[in-house]
Amino acid sequence: MVVEAPKVLQPKQSRIISTILTRALELWLKSQTEQVEALQLQIFGGKRQVLTGHIPCVSLTASHAIYQGLHLSQIQLEGTSIRINFNQILKGKPLRLLEPVPVGGQLLLLERDLQASLRSPLLSTALTDLVNTWLQYDQSTNLTQQLKNQQISWQQIKLDTDRLTLTGTLTGTTYQTIPLVVSAGIQLAAQSLVRLTSLKIQTHPEQPPLNLDDFVIDLGSEVKLQELLLTPGKLLCRGSLRVIP
Repeated sequence: MVVEAPKVLQPKQSRIISTILTRALELWLKSQTEQVEALQLQIFGGKRQVLTGHIPCVSLTASHAIYQGLHLSQIQLEGTSIRINFNQILKGKPLRLLEPVPVGGQLLLLERDLQASLRSPLLSTALTDLVNTWLQYDQSTNLTQQLKNQQISWQQIKLDTDRLTLTGTLTGTTYQTIPLVVSAGIQLAAQSLVRLTSLKIQTHPEQPPLNLDDFVIDLGSEVKLQELLLTPGKLLCRGSLRVIP
């Protein structure tokens, strides 16, 4: 913890404040995740600021984190202008954020992370909803009607340069399973917009794929990406967002 050294607090008192605050932040972060390893925190601020519940900056690094079933290999984040309930923390209460927190940094996801994350309802449902949304814009083929509102079980994800490929199976009302391959190029269209290009959906290798128009995903006003980089086996995201209490 980097702090000022005013005369009103002795070094021992500063260490106590640092220990209490660091432990409270660690417990709060771990309560938000299912797993996190190699967690390191650095807190920047004057003691007077901290005692009023204001932390100017917190730097965080971690590895092998799991959040709502999503696996993350490496995390590097920095939060600023953080307001917390420090007086309650001193009384043994858990840490609470009192205001939205702007957070910037980067996340690294390996292909094996995304593969493990396919078991997460959060990711698998989002991918299925996304496919069904694409199909709403294409009513011209029998394949579109066949694919709409089917149950999809995602099995594999592959990352290439600026492109991803998903494989899975469809289960229809007759309980017959049909292989499914979805592929798309990925570009950062704007800070809050991701464009999917060259969208292809294929159910049988011997049949031509269904080619769809480009599709833009709006990440919301709280997200601002500066970089979205896909390379073979890796996905790097760099940008900022606001954490809402």
